[in-house]
Amino acid sequence: MKKIGIIGKSGKQEPALIAGELLPWLTRKGCKVYVDSETASITKREGTPRSQIPSLVDFIIVLGGDGTMLSVTRLVGEKEIPVLGVNIGGLGFLTAVQKDQMYEVLEKVLTGECSVEERIMLTACVLRHSECIAEYIVVNDVVVNKGALARIIDLETYIDHNYVATFKADGLIVSTPTGSTAYALSAGGPILYPTLNCVVLAPICPHTLTNRPIVLPDNVLVEIVLRSLNEDVFLTIDGQVGFSLKQGDTVSVKKSLHKAKFFIPCERDYFKILRTKLKWGER
Repeated sequence: MKKIGIIGKSGKQEPALIAGELLPWLTRKGCKVYVDSETASITKREGTPRSQIPSLVDFIIVLGGDGTMLSVTRLVGEKEIPVLGVNIGGLGFLTAVQKDQMYEVLEKVLTGECSVEERIMLTACVLRHSECIAEYIVVNDVVVNKGALARIIDLETYIDHNYVATFKADGLIVSTPTGSTAYALSAGGPILYPTLNCVVLAPICPHTLTNRPIVLPDNVLVEIVLRSLNEDVFLTIDGQVGFSLKQGDTVSVKKSLHKAKFFIPCERDYFKILRTKLKWGER
């Protein structure tokens, strides 16, 4: 028997309605299904707390957009169970399956015909007085940036303990290949094929225009030290989780011991996604 989790986008009725139709279909296939409590409550069903689902299931179906996929992938963390994203959002880089394809793709998942793609994740730690005071798992990117009204900040940067530069900029991004089509792309970074083993270091609006993004191997340690006396500086994880930084704090970033695993439909074409989502080739 397959044990399957369903997690929907928070506060939306559509994922709950789709889950309500999907639940009996999966049950007929001999599956045990766990629906997250918030999604289940919308249709007056009994649910399971999100935090418990990764420990109970073989894989998770995500009904939402890329933001929901990011939060669920971080939730899975060290469990390394595969995730299937059904796009009910907008852009849909990570949610590879459209609603009208869902049952067809799930048939292939249940029969083992759908491949699983592994992607690197990162671990970010905030060091204050040499003590790790906050630690996060990262799917897309680690961002150190200033608040809306703050002045340009100084970010002293090291790679494998070797001094690189003190970037005078609005911020700095450390991105995985998965995150290369997110914030790093808008900062002038390259698009990396999602299964590559590398990271991008990209300054945000640098004072010196020759400070360009750089691609690094994924086994390096990146350390970013906040040197500015500015209280309005934040660490942001995947654009979803924030932590306020102080002068002298170090953000340490390295490859996670665990990988994200996504079900990839057999007919999926990554370059078609780039053409569709980023409008490549259009005039």
